[in-house]
Amino acid sequence: MIYEEVTDASRAKRTITGTARMLLALKLDGPLLVGLTLVAIYGLIVLYSASGQSLPTVLRAGARLALGVSAMLVLAQVNPNFLRRASPWLYAVGIVLLLVVAAMGYIGKGAQRWLDLGLIRFQPSELMKLAVPMLCAWYLHARPLPPSYADLGVLAAVILIPAGLVVEQPDLGTGALIAIAGALVVVMGGLQFRVIAGVILLGALGAWVGWGFLHDYQRNRVLTFFNPEIDPLGAGYHIIQSQIAIGSGGVFGKGWMNGSQAQLEFLPERSTDFIFAVIGEEFGLLGLVILLLLYLFVIGRALFLATQTQDTFARLLAGSLATTFFVYVFINTGMVSGLLPVVGVPLPLVSYGGTSMVTLLAGFGILMSLCSHRKLISS
Repeated sequence: MIYEEVTDASRAKRTITGTARMLLALKLDGPLLVGLTLVAIYGLIVLYSASGQSLPTVLRAGARLALGVSAMLVLAQVNPNFLRRASPWLYAVGIVLLLVVAAMGYIGKGAQRWLDLGLIRFQPSELMKLAVPMLCAWYLHARPLPPSYADLGVLAAVILIPAGLVVEQPDLGTGALIAIAGALVVVMGGLQFRVIAGVILLGALGAWVGWGFLHDYQRNRVLTFFNPEIDPLGAGYHIIQSQIAIGSGGVFGKGWMNGSQAQLEFLPERSTDFIFAVIGEEFGLLGLVILLLLYLFVIGRALFLATQTQDTFARLLAGSLATTFFVYVFINTGMVSGLLPVVGVPLPLVSYGGTSMVTLLAGFGILMSLCSHRKLISS
C-alpha cells in the first residue's frame, strides 16, 4: 500500500512536471491559460441557454474559440522584436482595410463594418484594437518618457484616425475601445497629471461638439441611459429588460435554462451584448460573482505578467493589453446593469462573436510572448 501511494505521488509529480515543461516550450503562462479556459467554458455553458438551447450556435462559438486559441499559440511563439518592427506595417494595413470597408464594406443591421471574404466576414476594426496600442508602444520605445507635446500630437493622430473611421461605420463601442487601448499606452508612458486633466477637458468639449454628429440611435442610447422610462418600448427597452432579468435572479438564480426573460425572448441580444443579464437571471448574484472573480484572476495575472517585461515597448504594450481586457469587462457589465450607456461592447470570451474573440485571445498570445521572451528583447 505504501509503495502504491508513493508510485501514485511520483506519477502525479511527473505529470505536473511534464505539463509545466510543455507550457514552457510553447511559451504559455499556465495560470493565465487556466483562467481563460475557465471563463471560456463558463461562457459556452451560458451561451447554450442564452441561444435557446441551440447546439449549432455553441459549436460555431467553439470553432471561433479554437481559432482564437490557435492565434494565441502562434503569437506566443513570435519574438517581441519582430512584433515591434511589424507594428507600423500592421497599423498601415488596418487603416487601408478600414478605408476599403468605408468604400465597399458589407452592410448589416444598418452598419457598414465588415469585409465579405466569401467563407467569412471579417471586421477590420477588431484588428486596430491590437495595431493601435502596438504602434503607440513602438513610437514611444525609442523616445524619452514622459512624451513631449510634439509626441503627444503624433500619438493623438495615431489614435484618433482609426477610431474616427470606426465610429463613422457606425460602431461607437469599438471606436471607443480602440481609442482607450491607445490612450492607455500613452498614460503608462508617464503622462503628467496636468496633461491628463487637459485631455479630459478637451474630451468633454469634443463630446459636446460631437453630439451633433452622432446618429439618432446613438443619441437615444445616451438619453435613455439617464432615464430609460422615456422610451420603454424603444431605445430604453434593452436596459429595462436587462435590469428586470438581473433583479429577478436574486442570489441563486432561477436555474440553468429557466430564465423567463431570456427563454421567452423578452431580453434582446441575449446571446451577445446582454448575456451578462442571462447569467444574472439564471445563476443569480452568485453566478455573477463567480464570473467576475474569474475575470479578476485573469486581469490580475495579466497585469503581473506585464510587470515582468523588460523594455519600454513590451512594458507599455503588455500593460495596455491587460487593462484593455478590464475595460471590456467594466463597460459591458456597467452597460447591462444600467450604470453606463449602451455602446455595443461584448462580454469577453462569453458573448457570442467571431472576430472579437479571436482578437482578445491573440492579444493574450502577444502578452505571453512579451513575458516569455523577456530575456531576448533588445533595449
